[in-house]
Amino acid sequence: MPTARESLLDAALSALAGLPWSGVRMVDVASAAGVSRQTLYNEFGSKDGLARALVRREADVYLRGVDRALAERPQASPTGSDAGGTPTQASSTGSDAAGSPIGPADRLVRVAEWMVGSARSSALVRALLTGCWSERLPAPSIRTTAAVSAVPAQRRADAGVPGPAELVAAVRDRALAALEKEVPGADPVELGRYCETAVRLGLSCVVAPPGRGEGQAGYIRSVLARLPVRAVG
Repeated sequence: MPTARESLLDAALSALAGLPWSGVRMVDVASAAGVSRQTLYNEFGSKDGLARALVRREADVYLRGVDRALAERPQASPTGSDAGGTPTQASSTGSDAAGSPIGPADRLVRVAEWMVGSARSSALVRALLTGCWSERLPAPSIRTTAAVSAVPAQRRADAGVPGPAELVAAVRDRALAALEKEVPGADPVELGRYCETAVRLGLSCVVAPPGRGEGQAGYIRSVLARLPVRAVG
């Protein structure tokens, strides 16, 4: 059963689907969540606090999805491949349910697909990724008053949310940590650039989707295949 805080955030997000943020009323959010207005204010402090918490949650959901896309651990097969799909003895790949090889590039393609899908389904995620906040959305802000919330989750929200560059870095670092285990001996600087290239390719597909044909997955995979990661030395 969701907590009162989660129910209130869900209610605010539902309200935002049909109204601009300026038209969302705290009393209606509390009513939709089945709690009192006092509970709402105890959790968030103000409408601005609710906005910060809502945007923070969307950023967290996005990053958890990135972690899931990277977390799949296929069983190793005798033949490995480098991050561009070229066979090597330094790395290992596995197979998906259909028996197709799974390598570092495939994981990064999945991250990019999650990015594009999230931006397509959530206007808040799209704004977080691009930095383009329409008047309909609760733009992120940092609490400037001296008062500090007694709710730990709200203190985190009040501290602000990551901007586009910070999100790129966060996803790159997550991908690098995951792929370092799959591409042993790879130059960490090159592997970091490889991961960031994949992230920025995904972001470009959010802003300007590829035309018909191979689609975003095929486009990103084809680019990554031309960027092999070399071992140190």
